[in-house]
Amino acid sequence: MRLTADPSIGFFRSRVPLLKDLLHFTYKEALCCVFPLVIFLALAVTKVVSVPYLPRYDAILLICLAAQALMIRFRLETVDELKVITLFHVIGLCLELFKIHMGSWSYPGEGWSKLAGVPLYSGFMYASVASYICQAWKRFNLRFEHWPAAPLTLLLSVCIYLNFFTHHFIYDFRWILILGLLAAFRRCRVHFTVSTTSYAMPALLSFLLIGFFIWLAENISTYLGAWAYPDQLHSWRIVHWGKITSWFLLVIISVLIVGQLKLWKQAVTSKNVSERPVE
Repeated sequence: MRLTADPSIGFFRSRVPLLKDLLHFTYKEALCCVFPLVIFLALAVTKVVSVPYLPRYDAILLICLAAQALMIRFRLETVDELKVITLFHVIGLCLELFKIHMGSWSYPGEGWSKLAGVPLYSGFMYASVASYICQAWKRFNLRFEHWPAAPLTLLLSVCIYLNFFTHHFIYDFRWILILGLLAAFRRCRVHFTVSTTSYAMPALLSFLLIGFFIWLAENISTYLGAWAYPDQLHSWRIVHWGKITSWFLLVIISVLIVGQLKLWKQAVTSKNVSERPVE
């Protein structure tokens, strides 16, 4: 009598490497999200626990500063990455100052560290996006295929950022910008490594997925009282799905800036190595 192997055994065995990669991917993603998770914890804890004589927004700011210092101390982030994150803190804070002035959203709580109605900790929410991208870049060994030329990426970044301001006064060009992004990145793919296996996906799809998860995080943040949109001042409600496009565009700015800075650094490093005298 001939014994035949159960085909279901072969099916499950063939899926074991994929399952291992999925677990490893989840672990790496958790490491990439350390700083955003700290912000979530700070929002959650300060919502139910108050520090005597210290307003909530100031407590969150101190937690963010301490977390950033610890990430540098334990080498979860490098000094160069801290520079990029600081740049995003400034970019985000400028956007916050304008949006608060225009009434797009508000920070109803009290705080000594509020500037023109904007708590300084808010810049860390933008910095956390840059932190995630920097972490993912090195942990997944990100490589982009058919990355657009530097002048084009710079132009797109500037136009996207300016549109966040100008749409209050003139036409909102976001859909035109999205069409431009589709044209510029139509061939661009991002390659990433999990364990020893390399995967790839369309770059725009990865940006959209990140934007979607940030939108989910935004819903959690507004529920925890991080800030409030006009329709959330009296009772919380889900953030309008249209905000996903805003986060999609902001993610692209973040990736373009981080990516271009890394390319420039690689070029400078290669130039310095080539110019080093042979002893």
